[in-house]
Amino acid sequence: MLSPETLDLLRQWWKARPSRYDAGAPITQRWLFPGNRHGKPITTRQLGRLFHRAADAAGIKKAVTLHALRHSFATHLLERGTDIRIIQALMGHDKLDTTARYTRVATGMIAGVESPLDLLSQPRKKPRKSRKDLPPA
Repeated sequence: MLSPETLDLLRQWWKARPSRYDAGAPITQRWLFPGNRHGKPITTRQLGRLFHRAADAAGIKKAVTLHALRHSFATHLLERGTDIRIIQALMGHDKLDTTARYTRVATGMIAGVESPLDLLSQPRKKPRKSRKDLPPA
């Protein structure tokens, strides 16, 4: 899933990105985020280093990881009410148990849950129709 704003930023980056790493390479072998080696994408190690440099530059003192961003993304989706099965698909998890780990982090949601038993004392919005009120079949 990619927001229109992010897509716009990525299009701007494609036009402005340094091309020295893929100069002369056919368009099909150019990368949005080229690595240090000609015709190769950025490696996970390079990305991790850039991420930590950005965190340092932003003054973030807490230990952060790229995986924490993934985890935060899923947790925010859960806290906004996204069905856990949709999160499972987005995260690429085979088992729901893997996705269920995110539910432990979203403790604020647990505190806000209203017990269905509390609804028993409230009046119903619409009275139920009895069988005799239903039209004949």
